[in-house]
Amino acid sequence: MSDHDQSPHLTASSSNSNSGDALPPVGEHARQYETVRNAHETELIEDYVELIGDLIQHRGEARAADIATRMGVSQATVSKMIRRLNELGLVTSKPYRSLFLTEEGQKMAETSRARHDIVLHFLRALGVNDHTARIDAEGMEHHVSNETLSIMQRFIDEQTRR
Repeated sequence: MSDHDQSPHLTASSSNSNSGDALPPVGEHARQYETVRNAHETELIEDYVELIGDLIQHRGEARAADIATRMGVSQATVSKMIRRLNELGLVTSKPYRSLFLTEEGQKMAETSRARHDIVLHFLRALGVNDHTARIDAEGMEHHVSNETLSIMQRFIDEQTRR
């Protein structure tokens, strides 16, 4: 079992001990779950668009076969998502050709990449090893607020000034 797979053993003393942490007010609790549900809805779309943008930037093109290989899914799965991204106006594609991001897709890719980079650099600044930081950042980037990202960025900036 890798370090990433092990669950940390948290005790009451290692977590925030505010008595209100156990169960927030009903409305706030519902908003928390709604935020997570909304993030899950866009998570896969953002991951695909971000990868397409990265492939274009680093390889000059984004091909379905490359996406399938890098995401560890079948080409059929990628084809379904490409159709969905096309319908959402995020990519353009032609049969047997590379994929291209629309202006909206490019904006989403840039935003997603920036969020990913902040979370990744934050985890590294905390001392998380690169392998684990990359895995964790891939999921966390979709679930942190702009406020949290700003604080993470401030922490990174302070660490680099030292």
